[in-house]
Amino acid sequence: MAEEKKNIITYEGLKAREEELADLKINKRKEVAQKLKEARAQGDLSENAEYDAAKDWQRDIEARIEELENLLKNVEVIDDSGSVKDTVTIGKAVKLLDVSFDEEVTYSIVGSEEANSLYGRISNESPLGSALLGSRIGEIVVVETMDGPEEYKVLDITSAR
Repeated sequence: MAEEKKNIITYEGLKAREEELADLKINKRKEVAQKLKEARAQGDLSENAEYDAAKDWQRDIEARIEELENLLKNVEVIDDSGSVKDTVTIGKAVKLLDVSFDEEVTYSIVGSEEANSLYGRISNESPLGSALLGSRIGEIVVVETMDGPEEYKVLDITSAR
Protein backbone atom coordinates (compact mmCIF):
# COMPACT_ATOMS: atom_id res chain seq x y z
CA MET A 1 0.00 0.00 0.00
CA ALA A 2 1.37 3.42 -0.94
CA GLU A 3 2.18 5.77 1.89
CA GLU A 4 -0.08 8.80 2.11
CA LYS A 5 1.47 12.14 1.26
CA LYS A 6 2.19 14.25 4.34
CA ASN A 7 0.36 17.57 4.55
CA ILE A 8 3.15 20.05 5.22
CA ILE A 9 2.01 22.97 7.34
CA THR A 10 3.52 25.61 9.59
CA TYR A 11 2.73 25.73 13.30
CA GLU A 12 0.56 28.84 12.73
CA GLY A 13 -1.30 27.06 9.94
CA LEU A 14 -1.89 24.04 12.18
CA LYS A 15 -3.34 26.19 14.96
CA ALA A 16 -5.62 28.00 12.48
CA ARG A 17 -6.94 24.68 11.09
CA GLU A 18 -7.50 23.30 14.60
CA GLU A 19 -9.40 26.46 15.62
CA GLU A 20 -11.52 26.32 12.46
CA LEU A 21 -12.36 22.65 13.12
CA ALA A 22 -13.35 23.38 16.72
CA ASP A 23 -15.53 26.30 15.60
CA LEU A 24 -17.27 24.17 12.98
CA LYS A 25 -17.95 21.34 15.41
CA ILE A 26 -18.98 23.45 18.39
CA ASN A 27 -20.58 26.60 16.98
CA LYS A 28 -21.54 26.09 13.34
CA ARG A 29 -23.21 22.71 13.91
CA LYS A 30 -25.39 24.31 16.62
CA GLU A 31 -26.23 27.26 14.36
CA VAL A 32 -27.28 25.05 11.46
CA ALA A 33 -29.29 22.78 13.77
CA GLN A 34 -31.19 25.84 15.02
CA LYS A 35 -31.82 27.02 11.42
CA LEU A 36 -33.14 23.56 10.50
CA LYS A 37 -35.41 23.53 13.55
CA GLU A 38 -36.80 26.97 12.67
CA ALA A 39 -37.35 25.98 9.04
CA ARG A 40 -39.13 22.74 10.03
CA ALA A 41 -41.45 24.74 12.28
CA GLN A 42 -42.69 26.65 9.23
CA GLY A 43 -44.47 23.55 7.95
CA ASP A 44 -44.28 22.13 4.42
CA LEU A 45 -40.62 21.35 3.71
CA SER A 46 -41.10 20.62 0.00
CA GLU A 47 -41.23 24.33 -0.90
CA ASN A 48 -39.24 25.75 1.99
CA ALA A 49 -36.23 27.68 0.69
CA GLU A 50 -34.90 28.31 4.21
CA TYR A 51 -34.89 24.57 4.93
CA ASP A 52 -33.08 23.85 1.64
CA ALA A 53 -30.51 26.57 2.37
CA ALA A 54 -29.92 25.22 5.88
CA LYS A 55 -29.48 21.66 4.53
CA ASP A 56 -26.95 22.97 1.99
CA TRP A 57 -25.09 24.82 4.73
CA GLN A 58 -25.11 21.70 6.89
CA ARG A 59 -23.66 19.67 4.00
CA ASP A 60 -20.92 22.30 3.48
CA ILE A 61 -20.04 22.31 7.19
CA GLU A 62 -19.81 18.51 7.36
CA ALA A 63 -17.70 18.40 4.19
CA ARG A 64 -15.27 20.98 5.60
CA ILE A 65 -15.08 19.10 8.92
CA GLU A 66 -14.21 15.90 7.06
CA GLU A 67 -11.63 17.74 4.95
CA LEU A 68 -9.96 19.26 8.03
CA GLU A 69 -9.97 15.97 9.94
CA ASN A 70 -8.33 14.19 6.99
CA LEU A 71 -5.75 16.96 6.69
CA LEU A 72 -4.90 16.86 10.40
CA LYS A 73 -4.61 13.05 10.44
CA ASN A 74 -1.56 13.16 8.20
CA VAL A 75 0.07 16.49 9.00
CA GLU A 76 3.76 17.30 9.25
CA VAL A 77 4.42 20.54 11.12
CA ILE A 78 7.41 22.48 9.85
CA ASP A 79 9.50 24.28 12.44
CA ASP A 80 12.16 26.44 10.85
CA SER A 81 13.73 27.55 14.15
CA GLY A 82 16.55 25.02 13.82
CA SER A 83 17.11 25.45 10.11
CA VAL A 84 20.10 27.18 8.57
CA LYS A 85 19.44 30.91 8.59
CA ASP A 86 20.83 31.66 5.12
CA THR A 87 19.16 28.78 3.26
CA VAL A 88 15.64 28.78 1.86
CA THR A 89 13.43 26.19 3.56
CA ILE A 90 9.71 25.82 4.15
CA GLY A 91 8.64 28.43 6.67
CA LYS A 92 11.06 31.10 5.43
CA ALA A 93 10.29 34.43 3.78
CA VAL A 94 12.44 35.10 0.73
CA LYS A 95 13.10 38.51 -0.76
CA LEU A 96 13.90 38.15 -4.45
CA LEU A 97 14.89 40.29 -7.37
CA ASP A 98 12.85 39.33 -10.42
CA VAL A 99 15.63 39.82 -12.96
CA SER A 100 13.26 40.09 -15.97
CA PHE A 101 11.29 42.97 -14.48
CA ASP A 102 14.03 44.41 -12.22
CA GLU A 103 11.49 44.24 -9.40
CA GLU A 104 11.80 43.08 -5.80
CA VAL A 105 9.22 40.59 -4.51
CA THR A 106 8.88 38.73 -1.23
CA TYR A 107 7.31 35.29 -0.80
CA SER A 108 6.84 32.98 2.15
CA ILE A 109 7.46 29.31 1.34
CA VAL A 110 4.70 27.16 2.85
CA GLY A 111 3.06 23.78 2.29
CA SER A 112 0.40 23.55 -0.40
CA GLU A 113 -2.42 23.65 2.19
CA GLU A 114 -1.39 27.17 3.25
CA ALA A 115 -0.43 28.59 -0.15
CA ASN A 116 -2.18 31.80 -1.16
CA SER A 117 -0.47 33.89 -3.82
CA LEU A 118 -2.62 36.94 -2.97
CA TYR A 119 -0.80 37.06 0.38
CA GLY A 120 2.63 36.16 -0.99
CA ARG A 121 2.49 32.59 0.35
CA ILE A 122 3.70 30.12 -2.27
CA SER A 123 3.77 26.35 -2.06
CA ASN A 124 6.98 24.40 -1.74
CA GLU A 125 5.57 22.31 -4.61
CA SER A 126 5.09 25.27 -7.00
CA PRO A 127 7.71 25.78 -9.71
CA LEU A 128 9.19 28.84 -7.97
CA GLY A 129 8.85 27.41 -4.46
CA SER A 130 10.57 24.14 -5.33
CA ALA A 131 13.32 25.94 -7.27
CA LEU A 132 14.02 28.21 -4.28
CA LEU A 133 14.35 25.41 -1.71
CA GLY A 134 17.97 25.04 -0.68
CA SER A 135 19.12 28.27 -2.32
CA ARG A 136 21.18 30.87 -0.47
CA ILE A 137 21.48 34.65 -0.40
CA GLY A 138 23.14 35.93 -3.57
CA GLU A 139 22.28 32.90 -5.71
CA ILE A 140 20.42 33.14 -9.00
CA VAL A 141 17.52 30.69 -9.28
CA VAL A 142 16.17 29.77 -12.71
CA VAL A 143 12.53 28.69 -12.93
CA GLU A 144 11.20 27.01 -16.06
CA THR A 145 7.83 28.49 -17.05
CA MET A 146 5.59 28.09 -20.09
CA ASP A 147 7.05 31.37 -21.40
CA GLY A 148 10.62 30.17 -20.90
CA PRO A 149 13.12 30.46 -18.08
CA GLU A 150 12.68 33.18 -15.42
CA GLU A 151 15.57 34.30 -13.22
CA TYR A 152 15.37 35.38 -9.60
CA LYS A 153 18.21 36.55 -7.36
CA VAL A 154 17.85 35.70 -3.66
CA LEU A 155 18.35 38.97 -1.75
CA ASP A 156 17.35 38.02 1.80
CA ILE A 157 15.98 35.12 3.83
CA THR A 158 14.05 35.58 7.08
CA SER A 159 11.60 33.68 9.23
CA ALA A 160 8.11 33.87 7.71
CA ARG A 161 6.49 34.70 11.06
